[in-house]
Amino acid sequence: MGHLDHAAFGWLTPVLSYVMACIGAALGLRCTVRALATTGRSRRNWLVTAASAIGTGIWTMHFVAMLGFRVSGSDIRYDVPLTILSLLVAMVVVCAGVFAVGYSRDRTRALLLGGLTTGLGVASMHYLGMAAVRLHGDVRYDPVLVGLSVLIAVVAATAALWAGLNIKSPLAVTVASLVMGAAVSSMHYTGMFAVSVRVDPSGDALPGATAMQFIFPLAVGLGSYLFITSAFVALSPTADEREASASAQQTVESVAR
Repeated sequence: MGHLDHAAFGWLTPVLSYVMACIGAALGLRCTVRALATTGRSRRNWLVTAASAIGTGIWTMHFVAMLGFRVSGSDIRYDVPLTILSLLVAMVVVCAGVFAVGYSRDRTRALLLGGLTTGLGVASMHYLGMAAVRLHGDVRYDPVLVGLSVLIAVVAATAALWAGLNIKSPLAVTVASLVMGAAVSSMHYTGMFAVSVRVDPSGDALPGATAMQFIFPLAVGLGSYLFITSAFVALSPTADEREASASAQQTVESVAR
Protein backbone atom coordinates (compact mmCIF):
# COMPACT_ATOMS: atom_id res chain seq x y z
CA MET A 1 0.00 0.00 0.00
CA GLY A 2 1.28 3.44 -0.89
CA HIS A 3 1.38 6.09 1.81
CA LEU A 4 -1.03 8.95 1.01
CA ASP A 5 -0.17 12.51 1.98
CA HIS A 6 -3.12 14.88 1.66
CA ALA A 7 -1.17 17.99 2.66
CA ALA A 8 2.30 17.74 1.16
CA PHE A 9 2.72 21.52 1.53
CA GLY A 10 1.49 21.60 5.12
CA TRP A 11 -1.52 23.79 5.87
CA LEU A 12 -1.09 25.85 2.69
CA THR A 13 -3.33 23.83 0.36
CA PRO A 14 -6.10 23.00 2.90
CA VAL A 15 -6.37 26.64 3.98
CA LEU A 16 -6.17 28.04 0.47
CA SER A 17 -8.75 25.53 -0.81
CA TYR A 18 -11.09 26.52 2.05
CA VAL A 19 -10.66 30.19 1.19
CA MET A 20 -11.56 29.51 -2.46
CA ALA A 21 -14.66 27.57 -1.41
CA CYS A 22 -15.74 30.44 0.86
CA ILE A 23 -15.20 33.07 -1.83
CA GLY A 24 -17.21 31.08 -4.36
CA ALA A 25 -20.01 30.55 -1.83
CA ALA A 26 -20.12 34.21 -0.77
CA LEU A 27 -20.15 35.43 -4.35
CA GLY A 28 -22.82 32.91 -5.31
CA LEU A 29 -25.03 33.95 -2.40
CA ARG A 30 -24.69 37.66 -3.16
CA CYS A 31 -25.55 37.05 -6.82
CA THR A 32 -28.57 34.96 -5.83
CA VAL A 33 -29.80 37.77 -3.56
CA ARG A 34 -29.45 40.19 -6.49
CA ALA A 35 -31.25 37.74 -8.79
CA LEU A 36 -34.26 37.33 -6.52
CA ALA A 37 -34.68 41.11 -6.38
CA THR A 38 -34.98 41.37 -10.18
CA THR A 39 -36.94 39.82 -13.04
CA GLY A 40 -36.49 38.85 -16.67
CA ARG A 41 -33.06 38.87 -18.29
CA SER A 42 -31.42 40.50 -15.28
CA ARG A 43 -32.51 37.62 -13.01
CA ARG A 44 -31.21 35.07 -15.49
CA ASN A 45 -27.83 36.83 -15.74
CA TRP A 46 -27.42 37.05 -11.96
CA LEU A 47 -28.34 33.37 -11.57
CA VAL A 48 -25.81 32.36 -14.23
CA THR A 49 -23.16 34.39 -12.42
CA ALA A 50 -24.14 32.80 -9.09
CA ALA A 51 -23.93 29.29 -10.55
CA SER A 52 -20.57 29.94 -12.23
CA ALA A 53 -19.18 31.40 -8.97
CA ILE A 54 -20.30 28.48 -6.79
CA GLY A 55 -19.26 25.88 -9.37
CA THR A 56 -15.87 27.53 -9.90
CA GLY A 57 -15.32 27.84 -6.16
CA ILE A 58 -16.08 24.16 -5.56
CA TRP A 59 -13.90 22.96 -8.43
CA THR A 60 -11.02 25.26 -7.50
CA MET A 61 -11.26 24.13 -3.89
CA HIS A 62 -10.99 20.50 -4.96
CA PHE A 63 -7.98 20.90 -7.22
CA VAL A 64 -6.11 23.36 -5.01
CA ALA A 65 -6.42 20.70 -2.30
CA MET A 66 -5.22 18.11 -4.82
CA LEU A 67 -2.00 20.11 -5.31
CA GLY A 68 -1.02 18.81 -1.88
CA PHE A 69 -1.89 15.18 -2.68
CA ARG A 70 1.05 12.80 -2.88
CA VAL A 71 1.45 9.01 -3.06
CA SER A 72 4.73 7.45 -1.95
CA GLY A 73 6.31 5.31 -4.63
CA SER A 74 4.51 6.87 -7.60
CA ASP A 75 4.31 10.09 -9.54
CA ILE A 76 0.88 11.60 -10.22
CA ARG A 77 -0.52 12.86 -13.50
CA TYR A 78 -3.96 14.16 -14.49
CA ASP A 79 -6.07 13.24 -17.50
CA VAL A 80 -6.83 16.62 -19.08
CA PRO A 81 -10.23 15.84 -20.74
CA LEU A 82 -11.60 14.23 -17.57
CA THR A 83 -10.41 17.15 -15.47
CA ILE A 84 -12.13 19.64 -17.75
CA LEU A 85 -15.26 17.45 -17.75
CA SER A 86 -15.32 17.61 -13.94
CA LEU A 87 -15.33 21.42 -14.18
CA LEU A 88 -18.20 21.38 -16.66
CA VAL A 89 -20.18 18.99 -14.45
CA ALA A 90 -19.72 21.33 -11.48
CA MET A 91 -20.96 24.30 -13.52
CA VAL A 92 -23.96 22.53 -15.05
CA VAL A 93 -25.34 20.89 -11.92
CA VAL A 94 -24.95 24.00 -9.79
CA CYS A 95 -26.65 26.03 -12.54
CA ALA A 96 -29.54 23.57 -12.58
CA GLY A 97 -29.98 23.81 -8.82
CA VAL A 98 -29.75 27.60 -8.71
CA PHE A 99 -32.22 28.04 -11.58
CA ALA A 100 -34.64 25.56 -10.00
CA VAL A 101 -34.72 27.62 -6.84
CA GLY A 102 -34.65 30.97 -8.64
CA TYR A 103 -37.66 30.29 -10.87
CA SER A 104 -39.79 27.69 -9.10
CA ARG A 105 -43.04 28.72 -7.47
CA ASP A 106 -42.88 25.82 -5.01
CA ARG A 107 -39.69 26.85 -3.23
CA THR A 108 -39.66 23.93 -0.76
CA ARG A 109 -39.90 21.28 -3.47
CA ALA A 110 -37.36 23.11 -5.62
CA LEU A 111 -35.00 23.39 -2.65
CA LEU A 112 -35.12 19.66 -1.89
CA LEU A 113 -34.85 18.58 -5.52
CA GLY A 114 -32.24 21.20 -6.34
CA GLY A 115 -30.20 20.32 -3.24
CA LEU A 116 -30.26 16.62 -4.10
CA THR A 117 -29.35 17.20 -7.75
CA THR A 118 -26.63 19.72 -6.98
CA GLY A 119 -25.18 17.62 -4.16
CA LEU A 120 -24.96 14.53 -6.35
CA GLY A 121 -23.42 16.68 -9.07
CA VAL A 122 -20.80 18.08 -6.70
CA ALA A 123 -19.95 14.55 -5.57
CA SER A 124 -19.75 13.49 -9.23
CA MET A 125 -17.34 16.37 -9.87
CA HIS A 126 -15.15 15.18 -7.00
CA TYR A 127 -15.00 11.58 -8.14
CA LEU A 128 -14.56 12.53 -11.80
CA GLY A 129 -11.60 14.60 -10.64
CA MET A 130 -10.27 11.56 -8.81
CA ALA A 131 -10.86 9.40 -11.88
CA ALA A 132 -8.58 11.81 -13.76
CA VAL A 133 -5.68 10.88 -11.47
CA ARG A 134 -3.05 8.70 -13.13
CA LEU A 135 -0.46 6.83 -11.04
CA HIS A 136 1.44 3.55 -10.90
CA GLY A 137 -1.03 1.38 -9.02
CA ASP A 138 -4.68 0.78 -8.23
CA VAL A 139 -6.95 3.27 -6.47
CA ARG A 140 -9.60 1.84 -4.16
CA TYR A 141 -12.37 3.45 -2.10
CA ASP A 142 -13.98 2.77 1.26
CA PRO A 143 -17.70 2.62 0.33
CA VAL A 144 -18.83 3.89 3.76
CA LEU A 145 -16.70 7.04 3.52
CA VAL A 146 -17.74 7.52 -0.11
CA GLY A 147 -21.40 7.40 0.95
CA LEU A 148 -20.69 9.85 3.78
CA SER A 149 -18.98 12.26 1.40
CA VAL A 150 -22.00 12.15 -0.94
CA LEU A 151 -24.34 12.79 2.00
CA ILE A 152 -22.24 15.78 3.08
CA ALA A 153 -22.33 17.10 -0.50
CA VAL A 154 -26.15 16.88 -0.64
CA VAL A 155 -26.58 18.55 2.76
CA ALA A 156 -24.09 21.29 1.86
CA ALA A 157 -25.77 21.95 -1.50
CA THR A 158 -29.23 22.10 0.08
CA ALA A 159 -27.96 24.48 2.76
CA ALA A 160 -26.36 26.67 0.08
CA LEU A 161 -29.59 26.92 -1.90
CA TRP A 162 -31.59 27.61 1.29
CA ALA A 163 -29.15 30.36 2.22
CA GLY A 164 -29.54 31.89 -1.24
CA LEU A 165 -33.30 32.10 -0.68
CA ASN A 166 -33.36 33.26 2.92
CA ILE A 167 -30.17 35.15 3.77
CA LYS A 168 -30.00 38.78 2.68
CA SER A 169 -27.66 40.84 4.85
CA PRO A 170 -23.91 40.98 4.02
CA LEU A 171 -22.96 39.79 7.53
CA ALA A 172 -25.27 36.79 7.31
CA VAL A 173 -23.92 35.97 3.84
CA THR A 174 -20.37 36.07 5.22
CA VAL A 175 -21.21 33.69 8.06
CA ALA A 176 -23.12 31.37 5.70
CA SER A 177 -20.23 31.32 3.22
CA LEU A 178 -17.77 30.34 5.98
CA VAL A 179 -20.05 27.47 7.01
CA MET A 180 -20.58 26.39 3.40
CA GLY A 181 -16.84 26.50 2.73
CA ALA A 182 -16.27 24.22 5.72
CA ALA A 183 -18.98 21.83 4.51
CA VAL A 184 -17.56 21.61 0.99
CA SER A 185 -14.01 21.12 2.31
CA SER A 186 -15.30 18.41 4.66
CA MET A 187 -16.90 16.64 1.70
CA HIS A 188 -13.61 16.76 -0.19
CA TYR A 189 -11.42 15.42 2.59
CA THR A 190 -13.96 12.78 3.59
CA GLY A 191 -13.83 11.57 -0.01
CA MET A 192 -10.03 11.67 0.04
CA PHE A 193 -9.81 9.69 3.28
CA ALA A 194 -11.88 7.02 1.51
CA VAL A 195 -8.98 6.51 -0.91
CA SER A 196 -6.34 3.82 -0.60
CA VAL A 197 -3.68 3.06 -3.20
CA ARG A 198 -1.85 -0.17 -3.96
CA VAL A 199 1.33 1.02 -5.65
CA ASP A 200 2.80 -1.01 -8.51
CA PRO A 201 6.26 0.54 -9.03
CA SER A 202 7.12 1.06 -12.68
CA GLY A 203 9.56 3.03 -14.76
CA ASP A 204 7.00 3.67 -17.49
CA ALA A 205 5.99 7.26 -18.15
CA LEU A 206 2.52 8.14 -16.93
CA PRO A 207 0.03 9.70 -19.37
CA GLY A 208 -1.45 13.11 -18.68
CA ALA A 209 -0.18 16.40 -17.27
CA THR A 210 1.44 17.19 -13.95
CA ALA A 211 -0.39 19.34 -11.42
CA MET A 212 1.93 22.28 -12.04
CA GLN A 213 1.61 21.98 -15.82
CA PHE A 214 -2.19 21.97 -15.89
CA ILE A 215 -4.03 22.10 -12.55
CA PHE A 216 -2.11 25.03 -11.07
CA PRO A 217 -2.49 27.42 -14.06
CA LEU A 218 -6.20 26.56 -14.42
CA ALA A 219 -6.82 27.03 -10.69
CA VAL A 220 -5.05 30.39 -10.77
CA GLY A 221 -7.15 31.48 -13.75
CA LEU A 222 -10.42 30.45 -12.13
CA GLY A 223 -9.38 31.98 -8.83
CA SER A 224 -8.70 35.26 -10.62
CA TYR A 225 -12.17 35.06 -12.16
CA LEU A 226 -13.67 34.75 -8.68
CA PHE A 227 -11.79 37.77 -7.36
CA ILE A 228 -12.60 39.94 -10.39
CA THR A 229 -16.28 38.96 -10.32
CA SER A 230 -16.39 39.61 -6.57
CA ALA A 231 -15.10 43.13 -7.15
CA PHE A 232 -17.70 43.70 -9.89
CA VAL A 233 -20.56 42.52 -7.69
CA ALA A 234 -19.33 44.55 -4.73
CA LEU A 235 -19.16 47.72 -6.82
CA SER A 236 -22.43 47.28 -8.72
CA PRO A 237 -25.48 48.92 -7.11
CA THR A 238 -28.24 46.81 -5.61
CA ALA A 239 -31.89 47.15 -6.64
CA ASP A 240 -32.60 49.24 -3.50
CA GLU A 241 -29.66 51.51 -4.26
CA ARG A 242 -30.85 52.02 -7.84
CA GLU A 243 -34.35 52.85 -6.62
CA ALA A 244 -32.96 55.30 -4.06
CA SER A 245 -30.81 56.94 -6.71
CA ALA A 246 -33.74 57.24 -9.11
CA SER A 247 -35.92 58.70 -6.34
CA ALA A 248 -33.25 61.22 -5.42
CA GLN A 249 -32.86 62.20 -9.08
CA GLN A 250 -36.62 62.76 -9.39
CA THR A 251 -36.59 64.88 -6.24
CA VAL A 252 -33.77 67.04 -7.60
CA GLU A 253 -35.60 67.49 -10.92
CA SER A 254 -38.83 68.43 -9.11
CA VAL A 255 -37.03 71.05 -7.01
CA ALA A 256 -35.31 72.44 -10.10
CA ARG A 257 -38.64 72.99 -11.77
